[in-house]
Amino acid sequence: MHPGCSAEAMTTLTHRGRRADISRNADKRPEGEEDSELDMQVGEGDAGDSKDIRLTLMEEVLLLGLKDKEGYTSFWNDCISSGLRGGILMELAMRGRIQLEPQTLRKKRLLDRKVLLKSDAPTGDVLLDETLRHLKATEPAETVQTWIELLTGETWNPFKLQYQLRNVRERIAKNLVEKGILTTEKQNFLLFDMTTHPVTNTTEKQRLVKKLQESVLDRWVNDPHRMDKRTLALLILAHASDVLENVFSSLADEKYDVAMNRSKDLLDRDPEVEATKTGSMEMIWAVLAAFNKS
Repeated sequence: MHPGCSAEAMTTLTHRGRRADISRNADKRPEGEEDSELDMQVGEGDAGDSKDIRLTLMEEVLLLGLKDKEGYTSFWNDCISSGLRGGILMELAMRGRIQLEPQTLRKKRLLDRKVLLKSDAPTGDVLLDETLRHLKATEPAETVQTWIELLTGETWNPFKLQYQLRNVRERIAKNLVEKGILTTEKQNFLLFDMTTHPVTNTTEKQRLVKKLQESVLDRWVNDPHRMDKRTLALLILAHASDVLENVFSSLADEKYDVAMNRSKDLLDRDPEVEATKTGSMEMIWAVLAAFNKS
C-alpha cells in the first residue's frame, strides 16, 4: 500500500480541506446453496434503502470518489487503489467466501492470521471471482495485509505479480455503467485522451451519501457493533480511500464537525479489541488494522 496513504486520509478527519471541490457475521454461515442467499442479501443495506440497485462495496467507494461531471477520481488520490482491494476482502467475507483462521496462542493478532477460503462458489462479480481463484491457488495462505499488497501489485516477489488485479477502477466503472449509474465518455487532456465515467444517476449517489451522513448524525448509535455492517465497512473504506471528505462536504459546518469527529472516534478504535466483541465481523477490523499499519 502507498506509504503516505493513511496519513493523507487521516487529514480529512481533522481538517476541513477543500470545501468547494468537493449480515450479519459471515464466519458462522454454511457453504453451498446458502452462498447464493448471502449474495442476494448483499447490497440491500438498511430497511429504508432502495432495493432496485445493489452495489458492491468497491462500487460504492469508487462512486463516492468520482467527480460527478468530470467522471474521474482526483489525480492526487494515491489511496483509492488499496482501499478498493480492502473492499474486495470485506465483500468476500460478507458473502461467506473467506474468513480469518482461528486464533491460536501464536497467532492472536488480526494481522498474524491467514485468510482462509470457505467457499469458492462464484459470486457473479468478475473482480470477486478473480480474487477467489487467487486465494484458492495460493499455498501457503497469506494474511490480510499481504493480500491487499498482492492485489494492488505492491510486491517485490516477481512470482507473485500474477496476483495483481489490473484495470480495477475501469472494471468497476463498467459495472456501474451497466447498472445505469455512470456513462462513458472520452475527454482530451492535451497530450492524451482518457475514458471518463460521469455520474448519470445522481439520485443513487445522493442516497449513498445520505446513508453515510445519517449513520454518524441522526442515526448515530456510538457503537460500531450496533451499526449496519456494510455501512461500517463503507465508512472505513471511504476513509482509507481518502474520499470521506466527499461524503461530508455538503454538510453545514456544525454538522460537518460532528460527522468528522464521530467518524474519527470509530476509526481510532483498537481493531484487536473490537474484533473480539459479540456480533463483530473480524474481516472489517482486520482490513482497518492493515490500513492503520501501512
